Amino acid sequence: MIKPMPLPRNVAPKERRTRVRRVSPVPFGLGFTKPHNYREVLRSAWNNKHAPFFAWRILRDGVCDGCALGTTGLRDFTMEGIHLCTVRLDLLPLNTMGALRPRILRDVTALRSKSSKALRQLGRIPFPMVRSHGERGFRRISWEEALQTAAAQIRATTPDRIAFFITSRGMTNESYYVANKVARFLGTNNIDNSSRPCHSPSTTGLKETIGVAASTCSYTDWIGSDLIVFFGSDVPNNQPVTMKYLYYAKKMGTKIAIVNPMREPGLARYWVPSVPDSAVWGTRFADEFFAVHTGGDIAFINGVLKHLIDNRWVDEPFVEKHTTGFYHLRVQLASLSWEELERQSGVTRDRMLAFARMYHEARTAVFVWSMGITHHRFGVDNVKAIVNLGLARGIVGREKCGLMPIRGHSGVQGGSEMGAQPAAYGLGFPVDDANADRFAKVWGFRPPTVPGLTAVGMIDAAHEGRLDVLYQAGGNFLETLPEPEFVREALGRIPLRIHQDLVLTSSMLVDPADTVLLLPAKTRYEQAGGGTETSTERRVYFSPEIPGRRIREARTEWEIFMSLAQWVMPHATHLTAFKDAATIRAEIAKAIPTYDGIQNLRSKGDAFQYGGPRLCEDGSFPMPDGRAVFTELALPDADIPAGLFLLSTRRGKQFNSMVHGDIDYLLGARRSDVLMSAEDAKALGVAEREDVLISNDVGSYRGRVRIAPIRPRNVQIYWPEGNVLIRRGVVDPQCEMPDYNALVRIEPAKAPQVKA
Repeated sequence: MIKPMPLPRNVAPKERRTRVRRVSPVPFGLGFTKPHNYREVLRSAWNNKHAPFFAWRILRDGVCDGCALGTTGLRDFTMEGIHLCTVRLDLLPLNTMGALRPRILRDVTALRSKSSKALRQLGRIPFPMVRSHGERGFRRISWEEALQTAAAQIRATTPDRIAFFITSRGMTNESYYVANKVARFLGTNNIDNSSRPCHSPSTTGLKETIGVAASTCSYTDWIGSDLIVFFGSDVPNNQPVTMKYLYYAKKMGTKIAIVNPMREPGLARYWVPSVPDSAVWGTRFADEFFAVHTGGDIAFINGVLKHLIDNRWVDEPFVEKHTTGFYHLRVQLASLSWEELERQSGVTRDRMLAFARMYHEARTAVFVWSMGITHHRFGVDNVKAIVNLGLARGIVGREKCGLMPIRGHSGVQGGSEMGAQPAAYGLGFPVDDANADRFAKVWGFRPPTVPGLTAVGMIDAAHEGRLDVLYQAGGNFLETLPEPEFVREALGRIPLRIHQDLVLTSSMLVDPADTVLLLPAKTRYEQAGGGTETSTERRVYFSPEIPGRRIREARTEWEIFMSLAQWVMPHATHLTAFKDAATIRAEIAKAIPTYDGIQNLRSKGDAFQYGGPRLCEDGSFPMPDGRAVFTELALPDADIPAGLFLLSTRRGKQFNSMVHGDIDYLLGARRSDVLMSAEDAKALGVAEREDVLISNDVGSYRGRVRIAPIRPRNVQIYWPEGNVLIRRGVVDPQCEMPDYNALVRIEPAKAPQVKA
């Protein structure tokens, strides 16, 4: 007998309103292209066989270091029951594996032919190592020598020629905060984190329109909302646990709309493994797909707004009382022709009306978006367009409503909020003279007052010979930024590169201009005194230290930053010294008042949600006049010249650039596949599984055709492999987000010649 699943938190039985639609009468999705969830769990469990008890303790007691849902142990604050996904299981070996064999680093030549996945599987970095110019590989050194080498180079240069990049790889708020403080202590604002090529347009767009730079609602608002819209977001691939949230939302009568060039199969139908009914029969999720052109979101949203205005479906009282700028937006929209909006968006006027009606009929709605919105040279404007749409019907600050830029990585929300970014010392405190004076009172030294380099700017500076020290805590610019060969050249011109990490990455193997240091770091589960993480919904979780295998010479990340500062300026060690992690949390609460409460987190399960369940409640926006801002937005040029295709990059079976598998089971596609419509394949004269050559003036890529439910003239390939076609220097001018899209030529590939 199958027991009924427990209800979502705070939901009474009588509130259930509808039956979810099943996918097929055939059990377990036999005959469908879909993830084999139970097989994947078994495979992942087998991959953790070397340390099963340590892995189990991490699952039971730690806060997930995968996506930013914030699962603590095997539970969260949204749903009852067990929460576990293969993304988390696939990351476990990084936290439990033993050290690599040092001799393999004596000559890095052979390592360059290995994939990043193969490099990770070699094991953890065991101790500090160095490679100097002209040497074939790395040799072991002491921590004292490593820190002395780094400190000497930093003292020998000027602060403007030093840069720090802090990734989201399991990084805790404590480590982000200390990195921020140390960078400023050393006199530089050149510090950034992995939200730059992620959600920096969301941060900028939200801050400038509604005054907050985070999700305005909670995951619990999904369950019971009348409508959830996903813009450019593929949650089954990137946040799979959310499909369980959506299952319960469907049971409550929620409608789901997708605005995306690809009709993502996982959003159309999915088998939720932890829900018996869904696991057996599958669940149909999306009620409507609106297949926009890549980059056509602003035109589509403007068309929807025109319909809302024309049909008097705008929440006029909310707009009048709580916003500004709507009149000017209305005038601009009136000047836009339907022909232009249809051409730019790829969606007909009638389909825009269908969305507007769906939105009008919903009393409550939540808008969710991700990289499909932000990865454009106009990513900030894309976000502002979504805000316009949300404000038009007042879905901000109400229960079961909100704007949610869903985060893909567990540490990335806290990274910027802890000040690991070039334009702010911490959440709510932009880099300027007044805030420098404020932090001088907290820190005992005055930080610099000119905004620093972004991640993109760091690589440009390095290529031009304007960077002497690059300190990378995790991350791999070689795989995450456009034009990898340009990035390789830039890294090779930096006199001192410091890589603080758990495992080897390809960027560590780039030949040194002078010196490359490898510093072995501890994971969040090894951090003495525990650590904290901030989730997408602004909930700050405590993750305790987990007993288990240790890499003997690895050090806690925040301790390494602190030690570096003390070696650079031994006369001022007291200014950056922390006794323990609890001391850091106490200072965070003083330096960043929004995080008041973090000082009280000390045990498994401890958490608080800054700002409460919803921000901007009752239309109260933290803007100068208390009002949210509507924005007039020019339509970006979305024309695709004859003979070309618009290519975008996608993620699948991976965590950031960390690829876990060669097959994206949601589509049945391999990493080398080129996803295109049947119409485009026919026009090109190619069939499925045949090779094509994709090229532009940046590079070329050979892949195999995979027919997919995508708009004609739009194609997708997987990232980071697709970076060879993405042009550097094309960025959003407001936040320096790289544009991960490109115009390309596609032609049938000649069969490789076989040597006689």
